[in-house]
Amino acid sequence: MNTVINAKELRAGLPKVVQQVRRGMRFTVLYRSRPAFQVIPVQAPDQTAGEAKDDPLYRAKALGRSGDGRSAADHDEVLYGR
Repeated sequence: MNTVINAKELRAGLPKVVQQVRRGMRFTVLYRSRPAFQVIPVQAPDQTAGEAKDDPLYRAKALGRSGDGRSAADHDEVLYGR
C-alpha cells in the first residue's frame, strides 16, 4: 500500500513512519506540493518508478503559498531546472 504524506508530516512522525515501512507500507513524500521521493522497505523488490511527468501528482496544482516570496515558476526552476 502506498500513502502520500508531506515532508512536514514525515519529520513530525518519523518513528511511526519507520514502524509502518518495516511492516511493508510505502510512502510517497511531497515537498512543496510535488512528489519528491518514496520511502519503501529495504527488502522491497526493485521497481522502476517511471517518469515523474507520468505521475498525476506531478501535474497537480500547487497547494498553499510559498513563504519565501518566490513564484511557483521560480521553485520549478530550482527543483526541476525548467
